[in-house]
Amino acid sequence: MDAILNVWKPIGWTSFDVVKNIKGYVKPSKVGHAGTLDPFAEGVLVICIGKMTKKVESLMDHEKEYVATIQLGSETDTLDTEGKVVKEAEIPLLSDEKIEAILNTFLGESDQIPPMYSALKVNGKRLYKLAREGKVIERQPRKITINEIELLENNIDSLKIRVKCGRGTYIRVLASDIANAMNTVGFLKSLVRTQVGEFRQEDSILVENVAEWLSATA
Repeated sequence: MDAILNVWKPIGWTSFDVVKNIKGYVKPSKVGHAGTLDPFAEGVLVICIGKMTKKVESLMDHEKEYVATIQLGSETDTLDTEGKVVKEAEIPLLSDEKIEAILNTFLGESDQIPPMYSALKVNGKRLYKLAREGKVIERQPRKITINEIELLENNIDSLKIRVKCGRGTYIRVLASDIANAMNTVGFLKSLVRTQVGEFRQEDSILVENVAEWLSATA
């Protein structure tokens, strides 16, 4: 079978869990995905089957849209909800207009330093493995592009934002950087990927419906 699926990854699943689940239905076809989502996140996961796995690399270049909730006043070692709190700070009372002005400073191309808790390799070893050993090593900044950024909610101790960005953008790092720009600290409390290129949330297939979809198109 050769196909590209727009699958909705549920919270608690790894991206590989979704791939493994679908592999069970399409053996011996290859299965791959075009862009990892962390277990605590949910959203659009583009799955490539069979010959379509050759398109994974080009699909990863597509623009992505996220809705993110940033918890202010605390920072975790992983920069997301799965880590332990390592820093706390007062939360300044800022107007929507001031926050929007801060968000707008992140538009366009900039350098972003990848987090220690990431799958990137340095000298053949994944950063998250080094982080679990308590090591912090220098990471080279990478170019990222933020095409759109919008404030959806300002709840004083948290923000909800919508972001459209290019490949390689760590929303966890963006969340922390936004908090720092507000003169506080923060971490990514929740993340929803609503779009990858032309693949949208409203057209996605729930994991539990994939088998039915595959049998209908076989």
